[in-house]
Amino acid sequence: MTFETTVPVRYRDLDPMGHVNNAVYATYLEEIRTAFFREAVGIDLADARAALASLDIDFRAPIEGTGSVDASLDVLDVGTSSLTFGYELRFEGRVVAEAETVQVSLANGEPTPIPDAVREAAERHRVE
Repeated sequence: MTFETTVPVRYRDLDPMGHVNNAVYATYLEEIRTAFFREAVGIDLADARAALASLDIDFRAPIEGTGSVDASLDVLDVGTSSLTFGYELRFEGRVVAEAETVQVSLANGEPTPIPDAVREAAERHRVE
């Protein structure tokens, strides 16, 4: 099941040419993950004991001006200590970016099994 949310494009996200700066996309992905953990898992992302291990963004089109980004998140893989998320970001009806991140569950700085509540929510949103 795909998780969907929206992320506001703020004036401060824009570069001098009126485009969203490429670095801001990573912040949008973080906001999407935060919403996923809060709404689908029922915990704050900070309480998930997870760290971003990998980030890959393919930029498809610029975001020009303010408004909102429609975003979808799919769980692509559930490992022992990691989750792989796939994202699609749309602005004004067109795909502006596709991304993939890997979150690793940590305890004392070392990989640890994903907590049961997180695993169960991730499995509900996993795509086949």
